[in-house]
Amino acid sequence: MSEVRRILATDCGSTTTKAILIEQRDGEYRLVVRGEAPTTVEAPFDDVTVGVISAVREVEELTACTLLRDGRVLTPAEDEGTGADLYLSTSSAGGGLQMAVAGVVKAMTAESAERAALGAGAIVMEVIAVDDGREEHERIARLRDLRPDMVLLSGGTDGGTKIHVVELAELILAADPKPRLGIGFRIPVIYAGNRDAREEVRKILEKAVDLRIVDNIRPRLEVENLGPAREAIHELFLEHVMQQAPGYGKLSSWVSTDIMPTPAAVGLMMQFVAEQRGLNVLGVDIGGATTDVFSVFGGQFHRTVSANLGMSYSICNVLTEAGTAQVTRWVPFGVDEDLLRNSLRNKMIRPTTIPQSLSSLLIEQALAREALRLALEHHRTLAVGLKGIQIERTIGEALTQERTGQTVVDMMALDLIVGSGGVLSHAPRRAQAALMLVDAFQPEGFTELAVDSIFMMPQLGVLSQVVPEAAAQVFDRDCLIRLGTVIAPVGLAKPGETIATVSVEGGGLNLQEEPLTFGTLRVLPLPEGATAQVTIHPQHGFDAGEGRNRRVVRTVTGGVVGLLLDARGRPLCLPENDRTRIETLRTWLEALGLGAA
Repeated sequence: MSEVRRILATDCGSTTTKAILIEQRDGEYRLVVRGEAPTTVEAPFDDVTVGVISAVREVEELTACTLLRDGRVLTPAEDEGTGADLYLSTSSAGGGLQMAVAGVVKAMTAESAERAALGAGAIVMEVIAVDDGREEHERIARLRDLRPDMVLLSGGTDGGTKIHVVELAELILAADPKPRLGIGFRIPVIYAGNRDAREEVRKILEKAVDLRIVDNIRPRLEVENLGPAREAIHELFLEHVMQQAPGYGKLSSWVSTDIMPTPAAVGLMMQFVAEQRGLNVLGVDIGGATTDVFSVFGGQFHRTVSANLGMSYSICNVLTEAGTAQVTRWVPFGVDEDLLRNSLRNKMIRPTTIPQSLSSLLIEQALAREALRLALEHHRTLAVGLKGIQIERTIGEALTQERTGQTVVDMMALDLIVGSGGVLSHAPRRAQAALMLVDAFQPEGFTELAVDSIFMMPQLGVLSQVVPEAAAQVFDRDCLIRLGTVIAPVGLAKPGETIATVSVEGGGLNLQEEPLTFGTLRVLPLPEGATAQVTIHPQHGFDAGEGRNRRVVRTVTGGVVGLLLDARGRPLCLPENDRTRIETLRTWLEALGLGAA
């Protein structure tokens, strides 16, 4: 689409609406400027477009380009300084897309339904299954109280038993759930279960809900088909949720393509990057209330939402779930537990405050490590493959299955980690963001690190569906801040023991057979845009990607932090003695040029 020269894109977040302007200059697309304003979906404005106009007006002031006329975004462009050729938008305002899912077997069809909803950008409020351990009246009461935006019903393989999924349809009828938005409207229900049960489900639900029937999520035990359900979720999101939310009907008339849920757009960008570059990618967005994790391994996309892990509204939940000891182990000084809890309570009631001292910053970053670690653990439980089950089983046998497969998250096969969210993107020093990602995710072998500079991945995700080259160019040149590459051999040894030798040539570096001693961190200055050839020869059973004690030769890329040699082993273990632990943490911080409190 060479005729598209100016693109305006907004993301209506829960608290802030961000606008970016992209222009084609000298044959390539670049970010020109960014504006933001408070989101106005709630009282007293009750109109999301008020915040959109405010954010776009800031872009106008910074560029002297006219983008608004008669109280709306001006598209298409009229001349070089007036209007935009494309206007795109994403949204998570008003709580985003909130769903309940139901399936026959919790570890099979319900799990697949949850993955379908998460991949479509939803927050899954509840998972209901025949084997979830609750009485039927408890499930009915729970579904009635939730007030989700829509319900996804699945269950049974095609040609299999119908009785259980029909019972779930009757449960939904008995609960008579009401949608969160739009009083008087029938709640949308998507049926993506056994095709042989469609007519029975239709008879039960058609008059009570807005029923949409799509292909089965699990047509066979060894096959998962999430695409049709995700498309239906997106369509119903536009038809029902968007149209009932304050001001979205007006916004929908402005955009050049459909408004997309923010998490779905970020997921599209992750998939786009993974496909374009042939990479395995892990992305994380750590916000004030939730932490989203995205992964693409072998072309398979997964997304999870940890709704109780965030850095402001739910920061006390991080402390509760991780435990005080797990958090304070990352702090390079003694911490009074009462003061810690009180400071976090203050953060919860004043969510926009930022640390005012180095010690407060280090405590916040310690909590971020635990939020990221727990979010990844949650992600691993849902990012699983399917067992190729070839034998027939009864429903009773299926109910005993604990999990449908092993996690697809393979840290040794991971090529790129992308971090976003205030605590990562706005860390005072980029090395702090790199260390948080490495400590929390513990990548193995060779892994590139990056952060989203100003969180524009949602806008670029929807842009990737319209002008792919623009999304790719802006993502590469303006969105990503490349931190560098981490090399982390896997294994355990005694402190000070040589676990590998490393040679590095190129990018201004010339190391020959340099020993790596266990428990150490070292940063080599490999600047952004530079490459070097690394040869690492592990010892004592360590593995750098080709097997135990096997030599690895790779070309690595630099970044604003550089080349990080992580000889702390995997899994990463901190000393139990407080004094030794604090000394060790301070040594690691100093290795990255970071002072401790």
